[in-house]
Amino acid sequence: MNVLIIGSGGREHAITWKVCQSPKADKVFVLPGNPGTGQIATNVDDVSVEDHGAVASFCKINHVDLVIIGPEAPLAAGLADSLSGAGIRCFGPSQAAARIEASKSFAKDFMARHHIPTAKYATFSSYNEAARFLESVDYPIVIKASGLAAGKGVILPDTLDEAKSALADILVKKVFGEAGAEVIIEERMTGQEVSLMAFTDGRSVKPMIPAQDHKRIFDGDKGANTGGMGAYAPAPIFTSEMMNEAMENVLQPAVRGMKSEGNPFVGILYAGLMLTPNGLRVLEFNCRFGDPETQVALPLLETDLLDVAEACVNGNLADIDARWKSGAAVCVVLASRGYPEKAENGKVVTFGELPENMVCFHAGTKMENGNIITAGGRVFGLTAWAEDIKTAVHNAYANIEKISFDGVQYRKDIAGKALNG
Repeated sequence: MNVLIIGSGGREHAITWKVCQSPKADKVFVLPGNPGTGQIATNVDDVSVEDHGAVASFCKINHVDLVIIGPEAPLAAGLADSLSGAGIRCFGPSQAAARIEASKSFAKDFMARHHIPTAKYATFSSYNEAARFLESVDYPIVIKASGLAAGKGVILPDTLDEAKSALADILVKKVFGEAGAEVIIEERMTGQEVSLMAFTDGRSVKPMIPAQDHKRIFDGDKGANTGGMGAYAPAPIFTSEMMNEAMENVLQPAVRGMKSEGNPFVGILYAGLMLTPNGLRVLEFNCRFGDPETQVALPLLETDLLDVAEACVNGNLADIDARWKSGAAVCVVLASRGYPEKAENGKVVTFGELPENMVCFHAGTKMENGNIITAGGRVFGLTAWAEDIKTAVHNAYANIEKISFDGVQYRKDIAGKALNG
């Protein structure tokens, strides 16, 4: 079968890498792709993802049997609807279902309607009303832009003045544009975070192995929030009892709720969970594979990814046995100097040969004059998998200098929570 993967980051390189391992894959296209995907598949750089008609035409001309959409933006823009309407099978939720990520206010109200555990919250579009509400709360809060803000729309103020300043930035100065037309003010929860992704066909749910991401730029969870500086799976802190709790109280109610409201969710449902002293709470839902969690989940997936994706699209996921390899995987993100504020670009990358059970996923690179150069904040995700987390961590860091460019920065404590208990 011919497959088209939408996206250009590390997540999409990982998806492409996994799809290319399938004996069912004939031609694999990536739109637009990156130099990493170009080494194993065919990049498509002359079609705009935003031109849904052009994407559909490409699929028909090239006899594409399945489209896998990586990022949230095309899903929120309705690409899955456009492709399905043109008779092209698409692994990814509809625009209406993707609101579970695209609108935090929708997601919070949805969780309330379906009794899915989450933090206390209130939604505002008026600065004055939001500021008055701030003066009435007696617990630590988080302020979130409701729309898609490329992972930057979450502020954790420590004082009332900081909170009001954040509200003014979002609602008055419009620093996040339309993504900040509404804000969510919610209770700040405490505990460790776990990323739990799941395959779903709109009825059945098959969870992936739980992962933990590292959001802060520096070791010890210091510094600014990023899109993710590394990840590992499975997360030892997430017990089988917690998995049962998440299935019963989070994933299955979410999928049932979407179906009951007329928006069946097909694709990847990602629950960002907080392990609070009072049980699991949902921080957020995403409508797609996580990044960099995908880079540690897919190397451990034993079942053919195309079999699972097809089963979701065809509505028979219940018939698929989604199996996972024993062992563990770790991904260390190599970022540019200046990330996440202002990343330096244009640095030439040199590569050494990696051992077996390791892969370097491209996240922010491009080709220039025959060289691969840096072209983003997060440049690579160096992933290793092994029989246990300790060996995977050792292998990743032992080979990290084989991927070299000027100004490279990375955390040296990825999976530290798993290693240190």
